[in-house]
Amino acid sequence: MHAPPTPTKAQMQMMAEAAFAALPDQFRERMGDVVLQVEDFATPEQLASVNMDDRWQLSGLYEGEPLPDQSIWQSGRLPPRIWLFREPLIAEWRETGVGMEDLVRHVVVHEAGHHFGFSDDDMHWLEDQAD
Repeated sequence: MHAPPTPTKAQMQMMAEAAFAALPDQFRERMGDVVLQVEDFATPEQLASVNMDDRWQLSGLYEGEPLPDQSIWQSGRLPPRIWLFREPLIAEWRETGVGMEDLVRHVVVHEAGHHFGFSDDDMHWLEDQAD
């Protein structure tokens, strides 16, 4: 059986934007100017920011000030960013057989949770409750 072609950065960007657009209104409205960006791999600095060193292990990252930590007195900062890392997502897709759209949606939702100040433990608990 022939494997489907791997998505390009542009295709994965479109998947991420569709997942973002599908967030419930009350969440999407509070995402403000969050930017979605797809790259092949995290940079060494991004890996270090989450205490990782294997670029194949990081499929997404939130960079920015979570809503609970923001202040009206802050200005001049770059907008928050949700990064999706294409190659680790493709590797997970091949290894697990989970649909690529589902993987992308999971990363977008997970990283959006960080925007709202949820920890990884909080999100794992919420996911477990939903199952």
